[in-house]
Amino acid sequence: MAEKRIAVIGIPGKWSTEVLADAVEQRTGYRRVIDIAEVQADLTGRALYHGEQNLCELDGILVKKINAEYSPHTIDRIELLRIAEAQGVRVFSPATSMLRLINRLACTVTLRSNDIPMPPTLVCESTDAVLAAVEEFGSAILKPLFSTKARGRCVIKAGQATARQEIEAFRQENPIVYVQQKLALPGRDLGLVFLGGTYLGAYARVKQGDAWNTTIHDGGKYAGCDASQDIIDLAYRAQAYFDMDFTTVDIAESENGPLVFEVSAFGGFAGAKEGIGIDAASLYTDYALNELSQS
Repeated sequence: MAEKRIAVIGIPGKWSTEVLADAVEQRTGYRRVIDIAEVQADLTGRALYHGEQNLCELDGILVKKINAEYSPHTIDRIELLRIAEAQGVRVFSPATSMLRLINRLACTVTLRSNDIPMPPTLVCESTDAVLAAVEEFGSAILKPLFSTKARGRCVIKAGQATARQEIEAFRQENPIVYVQQKLALPGRDLGLVFLGGTYLGAYARVKQGDAWNTTIHDGGKYAGCDASQDIIDLAYRAQAYFDMDFTTVDIAESENGPLVFEVSAFGGFAGAKEGIGIDAASLYTDYALNELSQS
């Protein structure tokens, strides 16, 4: 097992990428951190090169991050990993699983098609339809289909004088508008962590000051929490539709019960460490090595 060669795709120098590469190196003696923007795909030769290394000759690839901010280009980059998979390389998580989660709409359609409760949501390309939804919801969040950590989101309130102008400005960058009711939440949301479909624990993201969201990007803090069994069961159901090796399910505690925000394409190591006290990088590496030993 110590001879397995596993590369880590992520953002070189970033904490979560480097701790995962550290865990792999400690167990295998092999270390390769890959910025996928530096990867070249030889479709004729069915090879995937990072420098002189053909990634199709590796035993496995652990994907921690594709790029810092999601965009349609993220999908293109994940597609490249299917070349390695076709040559027998085990990618964690499978490329098709990640592809279904990068686009917010694709994730939402899957969840709602399987009756996973979510906040009331409308998807449209009409400013008038967005305005009508805002009036119905009372307050709404306009979300880009490709984003992380609440980047690019816009909050619109019913009766807001500048609503139409702000919606039109949002649509300049986001022609397809994802409109979700802004819920009255208890100042936190939850991240439930799963490894190979097994529940590891839950952490909370707690908002700070006057921020409207709980993201760490906007000052939120991680904290421990004891998720109730109904929340754990809901998160388990949500992640089960995506066949992820490692993921986090984001859940809101609403007055009408728990609601799913999203299932993560990559999962959060920092929340697991600071909120739960677990070393997700080491657990993920051990899981990958175990999976490879059985293949």
